[in-house]
Amino acid sequence: MAGFREVGRQHFPLEDIPSIVRLFKQQLESSSEPDLALLSIVVGAVENSLTCSRMLTVQKETDTLGEPKLPAVEYHIAEALYSKFHAIIKGAVDLTQYSGSKYATRELVKKVSDVVWNSLTRSYYKDRAHLQSLYSYLTGNKLDCFGVAFAVVAGCQVLGYQDVHLALSEDHAWVVFGEGGSETAEVTWHGKGNEDKRGQPVGPGMGSRSWLYVNGCPVICTRPMEVAALVSAINPSLSSSSDAMEVALLQQELLWLLYDLGHLTHYPMAIGNLSDLEEVSPTSGRPPCSTLFQEAAISARTYYKNQHVYPYTYQGGYFYRHKMYKEAFQSWANAADVIRLYNYSRDDEEIYKEFLEIANELIPHIMKVVSSGHSARSILKDPECFAHLLRFYDGICQWEEGSPTPVLHIGWAKPLVNTISKFDADVRAQVIIECRDEEVMSNNKNSSGRDVAGDPKYLNNEYLNNNNYCKTREGGVGNSTRDIIRTLESKVIGEEAGKQKSQGGAEVLAPHPSIAALTAACGEKILNPEYLLQGGGEPFVGAGSIASEPKVTTVPTSNGAHNPGPSKQNASLGSGNVRVRDQSELKSPGRPRLTLHSQKMKGLKDLLLAEKLNTHAISLQLTAQSQVQVSRKGRGS
Repeated sequence: MAGFREVGRQHFPLEDIPSIVRLFKQQLESSSEPDLALLSIVVGAVENSLTCSRMLTVQKETDTLGEPKLPAVEYHIAEALYSKFHAIIKGAVDLTQYSGSKYATRELVKKVSDVVWNSLTRSYYKDRAHLQSLYSYLTGNKLDCFGVAFAVVAGCQVLGYQDVHLALSEDHAWVVFGEGGSETAEVTWHGKGNEDKRGQPVGPGMGSRSWLYVNGCPVICTRPMEVAALVSAINPSLSSSSDAMEVALLQQELLWLLYDLGHLTHYPMAIGNLSDLEEVSPTSGRPPCSTLFQEAAISARTYYKNQHVYPYTYQGGYFYRHKMYKEAFQSWANAADVIRLYNYSRDDEEIYKEFLEIANELIPHIMKVVSSGHSARSILKDPECFAHLLRFYDGICQWEEGSPTPVLHIGWAKPLVNTISKFDADVRAQVIIECRDEEVMSNNKNSSGRDVAGDPKYLNNEYLNNNNYCKTREGGVGNSTRDIIRTLESKVIGEEAGKQKSQGGAEVLAPHPSIAALTAACGEKILNPEYLLQGGGEPFVGAGSIASEPKVTTVPTSNGAHNPGPSKQNASLGSGNVRVRDQSELKSPGRPRLTLHSQKMKGLKDLLLAEKLNTHAISLQLTAQSQVQVSRKGRGS
């Protein structure tokens, strides 16, 4: 039989997990390419037999050694399905029309995708399980979006083209082809299937900064990695709450085989799937699942410029399930640091739901747990946890900036406000928050590399949300404002301070110590308008109730020990006394430092650190709708 290697026949019938593992091992270690069609038919037959129309009460058969018994995959069944797939592809594609090159052309790839596409039933199966294998295609003419892409690659392999390979993002698949994989083509649909882009290059998708195309950093598969993709796509679920144990064990064993052969090193999501399986059923002598979750994140950072979100959400989910809440906060903040690199679009439904669940279900549940019982206030006194929370929402807000559709609505704001309110004011005040305009300016560059900070549209605030500050133009109001500031500066300079030399040799006046102390205290207190305008009264609202005696505070050091902190200074400002933090305390390594990038979170800085939270103002600021368009977005890569 054409293409069915004689060496593979000896493995049949396939009756248990070790026999299937041996077949995969032989295919992966062979001198020729693994046969994608054969392997997909085999695992599809096992998965569908054990998951489709199976009663949950059926007892699992085991042999005398305790190995799960699988429904036998007979040689003649596999051969018939294999021959059918070859006949479909070869019967519909006339290779004489595409001769002259050993590399596939766009027309050829489009033709193979047409063959697969036109033989499917007239329905889209976005959320249906067990439709990703060629077994489903050959027995029911049904495939999900990943299954179509895999079938196209397998079809090109049947035709003898070895340059056509899968390209995988975290929620989409396409193909690369040509010499060195230089060409790309859409071969399947995404979402509800109302936009058929088959045959088109994926360049526009990558250029749109959509998470769906991972900013041009997809997993480009080799043949063994395509085997890893079909194994990773195995779905053992029987229902929303139960799995077929045999299918899960088969997937786990095959992933370990691929792991040992080095084919998962560049495949973060497959490592994450293996981690989840190991968490449920650890394999003796293997690395723990926590190590595997970390490996997935390292792979994403090493090979894909940290453009993949799921390694961090997988890891965060693991920490959450094991009540390691601080670590979960950190992983989710790391995930938000990735999503901030993208623009939100309607194609990002899956990752949107992921973040929505974290923000509106998982984090509120953590707050509920740690606020009661024996875990009371365990992480609520940790400023690092508060910093991770702010970083998480900062990433979400920046994801929204420049996007055609808003992300944050009142459903996001209420859980955020409730969560923040669980942290006491003194804990929130320990987080050192920075908002550096120069970072915004360096990131706001358009696709041609021109700094849009000089663009009139940027100066008119068209690139920013409607709740953000506006950049003043040179001249006009901006100059008059600077003149007023200089006048005020000249009135508060201490003559006794003398003059200091700047680096450029120009003479600058040193501010009066009282002014320096007043400036330092502004981060903690609300200034009294009467004092500013008339010079009378207390410098800060409620300052009269503050004791004038300095206190010694304990500041955690880098090794976790508590040392007596520096005394706070008493600065006589006007007619009142105020206690101000010493700058050495602000630079303590024990205090977490956070840089906010999104305009919304920058606007929330003072509200978040206020002693009494203004929940209404926070909600309004967080849900302020973006006014920008994707074409105007200019965040750098």
